[in-house]
Parts: sequence; C-alpha cells; structure tokens
Amino acid sequence: METKTTLDRALGVLAGGCDSPVRSGWGVSAPMFVQSGANGAYAFDEHGKRYIDYIMAYGPLLFGHTHPALVRGLDELVAGGFVWGCTHPEEIRLAERIRAYLPSMERMRFVSTGTEAVMSAIRVARAFTRRNLILKFAGNYHGHFDLALLNAGASAHTSDAKASGIPEGVMRDVVVARYNDLSSVDAFLADREAELAAIIVEPIVGNMGYVPPEPGFLEGLRERTKRCGALLIFDEVITWLRFGLHGAQARVGIVPDITTIGKIMGGGAPIAAFGGREEVMRVLAPAGSTFTGGTHGGNPFSIGMAHRVIDLLEAHPEYYAQMRSLAERLAAGIREIFRERDLPYAVVQTESIVDFKFRPGHPNRNYDDAVAADKSRYAEYYKKMLARAILLPPSQNEVMFVSTAHTARDIDETLEAIRASL
Repeated sequence: METKTTLDRALGVLAGGCDSPVRSGWGVSAPMFVQSGANGAYAFDEHGKRYIDYIMAYGPLLFGHTHPALVRGLDELVAGGFVWGCTHPEEIRLAERIRAYLPSMERMRFVSTGTEAVMSAIRVARAFTRRNLILKFAGNYHGHFDLALLNAGASAHTSDAKASGIPEGVMRDVVVARYNDLSSVDAFLADREAELAAIIVEPIVGNMGYVPPEPGFLEGLRERTKRCGALLIFDEVITWLRFGLHGAQARVGIVPDITTIGKIMGGGAPIAAFGGREEVMRVLAPAGSTFTGGTHGGNPFSIGMAHRVIDLLEAHPEYYAQMRSLAERLAAGIREIFRERDLPYAVVQTESIVDFKFRPGHPNRNYDDAVAADKSRYAEYYKKMLARAILLPPSQNEVMFVSTAHTARDIDETLEAIRASL
C-alpha cells in the first residue's frame, strides 16, 4: 500500500489542506511548508531541517520562538484553569497597563483574535454614530469577517465578493479608498458624509508590503472624521509593540477614537482587544445596548502571557535597538546586493520590519503598487530561498520580521542566500 504524504493527509481532513490559505503555498506556486518545531529564530520542517524564520507567525513573535520568559513556568498560569468566564484582577491590571501606553484606549474589552477586535470596533462605531457606512483602504487587512475582506491586503485575494460569500448588503455599506490618497477618500465620501460611521485604517501598513503613511494623510483622515461626525479607527494589530510600547499612534502623532490590538501582546497567544474613548465605549452592554462578548475574552492564561510580554519589554528596553540594528544590517545588505546586480528595487526598513518588492521604482505607496509587483518572480525567489534554508512568507504581500532571537550571523547567512538566489 502506498504511504500517504503529509500533504495528502492534510487534504484528506483539512479544508484545502490548511487552516489559513496562505500556508498552502498557493501564492508562490510551491508545496506547503510543513513545520514540526521551532526554537529561537529557527523553524524546523517535518524532516527536522532548520530554517531561519522571517515569518515569525506573521509578526507577533518579537522574541522569536520559545523565549524562556514566555515558555517556562506555564503550570503557574494554568494552575487555576484555562478559562473561567468571570472577570478577574489580572485582567483589570492588564487593561490598566495597556492604557498607560495607549491612552486613547480609555475603556477596552478583551477578545481572542484581531478579527474579533476589528469586527467589534466597527459595531461600536456604528452604534455610537447610528450610521452604517464604513470607509476602508485597499490593501489594509482587518481580519476575515465580511466587510474586512473587500480588497483586503495580506493574502485574502477577495476579488469576487459574491463568490467569496460576502452579501450584497455588506457591499452597500462599505467603500474602499486608495491608501495615501485623500482625493480618493473625498471622491468616495461625496454626498455620503452623513452616512459615514467610521474610517478604519492601518496607520502604518504591513499587509501589502510595508507602507508608511505619507505626510498629511492620517491628519487628513482625522480632520474628515471630525468634520462629518464619524470615528477614526486605528488597526494596530501588527504595529502595537512591533513599533514600541506606545504603538504607531504615538509615532504618527494622531489620536484615534478606537484602537484594535492583537496577539503580539500575548507573544502569539490568542488574545486581542479593542478600546477607545469612554463615551464611545459606553454603548457596549451592560452600560449600553450593543453586545460583544465571548467566554475566552480575558481568559487567565492569555492574560498571564500578555503580562509576561509587557514585563519583558519593560525590563529590556534595549530589545528594540537590538532588533532595529539587525533589521538595518539586513536592509543595508540587500541594498548592496541590488546595487551589485543593478536591480531597481526599493528596500524599506523601519524598526524590525524589512521589505522589498519585485517592482522597479519607489517603495509601495498603495495597493495599486503592491499588485503591480512581479508575483512569479517572487515565487521563484521564495523557492530558491527555501532551498537555502531561509523561511520567507509564502506571499509577496507580507514582510520580513526580525526578532530578538535573530543574530548577526543569521542576517549574514540570509544575505548569502539572497545573493545566491538572485
């Protein structure tokens, strides 16, 4: 009898062979990478081969895999159980710690995923304004609920809304503008300002490659929401903690009405939150009539993990400089390789994120730029890097994440692989 491969077995029980489409390798026409373990900066395939990992669970692993401060003594966190269904002191203390760093989150509520956080934030915005229209941006990824998937970034590939199970009614209540383009925003809001409940945006984008806001863009969104009586929602699921304890909102100097944060605060454990101005959050039951809730929200295990992450960052403020230095080394090395080969690709780097696209000219400014990149070339590059034991995201819409577990030697080994692969 023929022995089934891991992929055969996966296809036999998992829809599409995976739990998230990007993992299948379809974006790079490659076989699915099957991981059997991880340690520090390294992932191991099902045969035990070691790879330098730049996926880092798509961002949340600031300290790499299995940092001792996060994986030791887990019995203490679960001694009283994984989930209680009751409010507890450590949940309250975590909310106080978060608010100290993100003062815009005057009141917050814990959930389990970034998708839940954004979905709940939009419900709150609609309840507060008593309006339905949401304006979002092509290439910004806000999770996998209906509204969020229209022209999303990451690896969502939702070009046909009806075929994707998104009802026509949802499409009537959302408009998708071009990031970094206020004229696009104005065009979509013409004659509809009175319908606008919220503008949701990644203040710094990490899901169509790395894209920072151009000067005046976020300020323009803030001005427009105030003018029309709508709310501004910052999706900081990627950026909070990746860009420091004060998040992207401190870096860009804009205070949103609602903020969403995600699993990075738990070191990858399932925890997220949404929060904002007290008067806005007051619409939530039991104070108001808007319901959000879930048994796992604020569960003691995930809350405990989040405390460990913040403890680690507070005890080691040098970690950010360490990651930044490694990312700068990586970016500078890639630029030098491009100069050697006269390749016209822009390399971008901020803090611990490094990115380039197979598209000549300036760095990505919007989703139009992202989709113009050469996907087939990235697919070949991905496969050649994988053969040299470098694990990159299996989609050109993603970025490279550096962690505290990476070393200068890892960076140099990666640069050798890039030089050979190109």
